[in-house]
Amino acid sequence: MSNEQQTPQGMRRYARVLSIAGSDSGGGAGIQADLKTFSALGCYGMTAITAITAQNTQGVRGIHGIPPEMLKAQIDAVVEDIGVDAVKIGMLASPEVVQVVADAIRRFALPHVVLDPVMVATSGDRLIAQETEAALVKELFPLAEVITPNLDEAGWLLGRRISGEGDLDEAADALLALGARAALLKGGHLPGDWVVDVLALATGEHKRLESRRIATHNGHGTGCTLSSAIASQLALGEPLPRAVEKARAYILGAIEAGADVHTGRGHGPLNHGFAPVAQVVLG
Repeated sequence: MSNEQQTPQGMRRYARVLSIAGSDSGGGAGIQADLKTFSALGCYGMTAITAITAQNTQGVRGIHGIPPEMLKAQIDAVVEDIGVDAVKIGMLASPEVVQVVADAIRRFALPHVVLDPVMVATSGDRLIAQETEAALVKELFPLAEVITPNLDEAGWLLGRRISGEGDLDEAADALLALGARAALLKGGHLPGDWVVDVLALATGEHKRLESRRIATHNGHGTGCTLSSAIASQLALGEPLPRAVEKARAYILGAIEAGADVHTGRGHGPLNHGFAPVAQVVLG
């Protein structure tokens, strides 16, 4: 079954992006960051919530998982009525939830899937069990157009530490060897004045993206925002390398615009709405 809905003759529609992720009550990450990003980039955002969290800028106080059958119902309701041009996937807490998402992607032939494998907290603590990680790799890596792990997540996936810029290219290729069709390995956790990310494609091509590090205490939700921005650009018709470039430019602007803004007493959010655009309507 296809997710594509027939648009009446002469009618236009929005670029539609579905976020399958957890809710952040503090508004800086997860579903909330995704929706802000979709809107800022001119897309129409929809959600299928995998978990509800009680959190703020200082940390997570509690997590309540959504039953797999309710997650399935959310995805089905959105796809069967509105349709989807791209999908962003965030934290999935159990193998059963991973299977629901994988089944939906296959059943509806959902396009332009961006998988942010949320596995490790900022503290370095593992957020998902090893059996969930295995299901993620087996079921979703082959279905995603690109995966977007940070260095800690890539380290867990590969079973080794990525300790320097010189390791990025080899690690990105190793992620492809796990079954990913493309991998954006984010090097922001490495020390230094410059941030280097590597986009590895199935063709063997590597694209290095570099930018000067922005001094800020407000980095909560950076990974969620970047993956959502990539999905938005794919929904708007950009090819993957260009989608990554434009998404990266957006997030750098959002970090810089929010760097000196005070929100909460911990790690604050980005300024997602620093350069809002009118919602894009496709012909």
